[in-house]
Amino acid sequence: MEKPILSPNFTIEDIHKLREYNYYMTKDMTPKERQDYYNERGMAFQREIEAGRLQKA
Repeated sequence: MEKPILSPNFTIEDIHKLREYNYYMTKDMTPKERQDYYNERGMAFQREIEAGRLQKA
């Protein structure tokens, strides 16, 4: 499945697309693989948020 293209207004349909994409990406993973998958992406997002905060200050 291809990565979904989100609308600029981020609608409920975009949320549905993201949830479906995440399901297909993780459906055949073991629990450990799934945990690593989400932890990796969560840490990347956290770094992105921190970088944005530093630019604001």
